[in-house]
Amino acid sequence: MIHEFFKSVLLIVTPLFPIINPPAVALIILGMVRGASDADLADLARRIAINGFVILLVSLSVGAYVLSFFGISEAVLRVGGGLVIAMAGWGLLQSPSDESAAPIEDAGRAASLRARAFYPLTLPITVGPGSIAVAIALGTGTPHEGLSPVHLAGVVVALLLLCGCIFLCVRFAGRLAKLLGKTGTQIAMRLFAFVLFCIGLQLAWIGISGLVGTLHLH
Repeated sequence: MIHEFFKSVLLIVTPLFPIINPPAVALIILGMVRGASDADLADLARRIAINGFVILLVSLSVGAYVLSFFGISEAVLRVGGGLVIAMAGWGLLQSPSDESAAPIEDAGRAASLRARAFYPLTLPITVGPGSIAVAIALGTGTPHEGLSPVHLAGVVVALLLLCGCIFLCVRFAGRLAKLLGKTGTQIAMRLFAFVLFCIGLQLAWIGISGLVGTLHLH
């Protein structure tokens, strides 16, 4: 029973953690919410972690059925999500540096951050089409006899671990930025923004290739 529990945890965490990459995501989010206070980051981290947990849980449990119901293929999911991610990365690359960035007004800061917590900060920046597609694939690979309580507990614990890492990284992104220094943070943010842009293009290209492949089959 313990073996099956840890097997279920590792089966979820191992493929999803490197795709989500919480430390890199935290710096990207920090670059998108310049001027956010420590309290703002704490609230944002909590919201993103909860949103991410719900999205991953839904993707694992009924994601394949939802796509099938709306007639959306994984290839189309990758194209659409990839384009959104690429645009987010490009926007972050073109964003002004701290010296020239306009400060966030205190009056509207909290409301603005709450509005952005789900889109785009959770979806697709933190939990994007890549992690959703992997979660859907993992969900379709569940045992035919259904999830036992041990497997279900393993899935929940795995998602809690992933989202806990997301929470901690976003929550303390400001401290990481201080550790890197202003120049190091700017370099890391631009680098991760470029990587995010490339990931978006790669996902879109994989999706387009899949769509072209289906045309050839027909």
